Amino acid sequence: MREICQSDLPVAPWMAEHTRRLPGLNLLQPGEWLLVDEVYAAQMAYRVELIATQRDAVHRLAETARPAAEELLDLVLENLRAMPGFRVGDADVVCPDGRIVAIDRARPLITCGHLVQEDFNIMQKHGDEHVLTASILCFPASWSLDEKFMRNMTSIHLPVGKYDAEIGTRVQRMFDRIQVDRPMWRANFLIYSNPDLFQPRREAERRKISAEPPHWVRSERQCLVKLPKTGAVVFSIHNYVLRLQELREDQRQSLLTVKGNEMFVAPSRQGV
Repeated sequence: MREICQSDLPVAPWMAEHTRRLPGLNLLQPGEWLLVDEVYAAQMAYRVELIATQRDAVHRLAETARPAAEELLDLVLENLRAMPGFRVGDADVVCPDGRIVAIDRARPLITCGHLVQEDFNIMQKHGDEHVLTASILCFPASWSLDEKFMRNMTSIHLPVGKYDAEIGTRVQRMFDRIQVDRPMWRANFLIYSNPDLFQPRREAERRKISAEPPHWVRSERQCLVKLPKTGAVVFSIHNYVLRLQELREDQRQSLLTVKGNEMFVAPSRQGV
């Protein structure tokens, strides 16, 4: 069990109705897609380790998605050029933690995974629905990339209790309507008895939550960005983890009001 926790939780979606309900979309402001927070160095060290030791669990790339993955790498590099702490050259990038990352265009998602805290999932339209065709997913929150790869949105979300046919239609419509110049963000939250960021689980498994402390709140800030050339939609995830008792008092009281004892019932279905 590895505990990498932020000092506060800037994304608390349960605090407001418009971010608590599905899909809870908000307009992403310019320059706010990729984030660097105080656990950048610790998260990146863990990401580098996972990419080296768990490659098959954290990376997938269909050949048909390679142009989109290459376009994503270019977009990440473009954004990093404007971000403090990064120095982007022709062949490599100097990162805020002092690491020098080679720009390997033959492995675009692996390169992205070494540069930023975000995980990236590439969704492409196949028939009537978007399909997960590529991913660098170092920090899965109770799902398995191996199991979800090349599946459509409805199939991916089968274990999510609140993801019914109506929500599925709304989410697909949302993916269809994402515009290149209007990226969006949303957030979710989950309660864990284990703070580890690498928690892959298959659909038949359930995340068990002890009634006894300690507990951690895990919030994912999820962004939807449409790539202008390939038209693929990038679903990125920035993870925050904080001990429940270290939430701001207003956040903790609101969470207890919204979820109550439901937080500590095991086994649990996947996220909200």
